[in-house]
Amino acid sequence: MKPEDQASNAAENPSPKPPRPRMSTRNRLLFFLTAWLLVLMPFLFWWSTWFGRALTDKQMGEYLHDNAHPRHIQHAIVQLGQRMNQHDASASRWYADLVRLATNEHEEVRSTDAWVMGQDTAGPGFHEALLKMLGDPSMIVRGNAALALVRFGDAAGRAQIVALLEPVEISAPAAGRIVDAAAAGTMIHQGGLVAKLQTADGRAPNLRSDDLRSQDLRSPISGRVRLAPATGSSVAAGSRVAIVDPGEEQVWEALRALYLIGQMDDLPAIRPYERELPEISDRVRQQAMNTEKAIEGRSR
Repeated sequence: MKPEDQASNAAENPSPKPPRPRMSTRNRLLFFLTAWLLVLMPFLFWWSTWFGRALTDKQMGEYLHDNAHPRHIQHAIVQLGQRMNQHDASASRWYADLVRLATNEHEEVRSTDAWVMGQDTAGPGFHEALLKMLGDPSMIVRGNAALALVRFGDAAGRAQIVALLEPVEISAPAAGRIVDAAAAGTMIHQGGLVAKLQTADGRAPNLRSDDLRSQDLRSPISGRVRLAPATGSSVAAGSRVAIVDPGEEQVWEALRALYLIGQMDDLPAIRPYERELPEISDRVRQQAMNTEKAIEGRSR
């Protein structure tokens, strides 16, 4: 047979391809197990951290005393607040724990605790605990305590509420160089990283890399970064590094409170939120105008 005939026959009747190797049963099981875990693990994490998950009375008592896991304490406080809103008489059995947690070492626990104590103005010890929290080192804890006190008809935290409307300045705790920073306009959560500052342990020139350390500069509030430092810029100790404008929910709650207890001296902090700017929502703008009218009406 001629070579061209052999080539023609080979083209018309190609030799069968070798069978593809099949995955072993063991490998298939490992594959499906891995895929299942990839789906299960995020769900379990969400389930364990979701504050909407109902707790039994036994879990409530355990979580309120779980100092090793602050989110467990928060979860229990949130659940307790829901029971209080539903006028569940059983909630009162844990009221002493709410008063105790007002001095908890974790800021997020104290902040949540202050907010929930405002749900029941008849709670024994709540009013006194909230008044003490006005001196808390955390701005958000002070603000939540002040907002809760308004429900008690107490305007003692008016200054702290006005402060919730003001932008927050973040300063450099030491001299150094900015090695990373959030861009202006970035939305950031409370405790979010605004900038990373590289500081020197000594003052000698030509410091080695192991003489340098990095320090995170975080926002004490949720909001929008208005002013951000340039990466690579040098800053002096105590100098302003960034400015964060308060988030909408914080401003909204402060304006609602000042509608009830605000005074004429508070208007300069309120009026910027009456402007027609993209970053100011219609509901915040309307609330700001309503708050100003209420304050002016009380001053007449």
